[in-house]
Amino acid sequence: MKNITCMLGAAAGDIAGSPYEFHNIKYKLDSSELIIPRSRFTDDTVMTCAVADGIMKGLQNAPENWSDNETIIKKTENSIKESLVLYGRKFPDAGYGGRFYRWIFSDVHEPYNSWGNGSAMRASFAGWAAATLKEAELLGEISARVTHDHPEGIKGAKAVAGSIFLMRTGASRSDVEEYASGYYDLDFTLDEIRNGYEFDVSCQGSVPQAIKAFLTGNDFEDVISEAISIGGDSDTIAAIAGSIAEAVYPIPECLKEKAIAKLDGFLLETIERANEFPGK
Repeated sequence: MKNITCMLGAAAGDIAGSPYEFHNIKYKLDSSELIIPRSRFTDDTVMTCAVADGIMKGLQNAPENWSDNETIIKKTENSIKESLVLYGRKFPDAGYGGRFYRWIFSDVHEPYNSWGNGSAMRASFAGWAAATLKEAELLGEISARVTHDHPEGIKGAKAVAGSIFLMRTGASRSDVEEYASGYYDLDFTLDEIRNGYEFDVSCQGSVPQAIKAFLTGNDFEDVISEAISIGGDSDTIAAIAGSIAEAVYPIPECLKEKAIAKLDGFLLETIERANEFPGK
């Protein structure tokens, strides 16, 4: 199936999951219910766009095989950090966690050993901007470690970025399952965990569930519905699942239009730039 977007899948998942983050449901939604009047974009979309902006600035005019160039790596890391601050301050009420909110508005921007799922939910463009799996994982790591330098925070971002890269370059879902199983135990089904799964903002407690939602769903809308159906940090799980799903499943036009209508123009412009980024 032809790819028609990058990053809009993460935004659509975030928007669809937003009403249920603190009002969990334990059932699948119909397609018509995925984006409703009270749906909105959250910090997941804002930070996804911020990372993309930072990567685009950092890799501008970068040579091929830049992944061994420490100057480019440092430039990209600094660009991502600057963009996280810029976008965070532009959207101060997007719903950040307490530590990250303080980081945004601090005068000092050092990593704080976080293992939270914020590193994974914002990493999707790392999988799109990369020319190799090595680059995807490196961009995922760079995007995480400016704040989430705990090994679990970095692992979550790398797993998401790598999964997206594999799907957009022709891998099968079984290939992605094998790849992601190198990071997480995926020996479970959503039906098995649904009733007992609770709110968990850690990478290790939400990234494998999001990947499993992607592996379980039959199309883009079904992936998002599966992700929301287990409860927990619904917008983030759906954002991660959607970011992988859009690499193989087209977003239906109706859902795409609803998601775009919910986005701020500044964020939409970032997504448009990302889709035009050389090498994407």
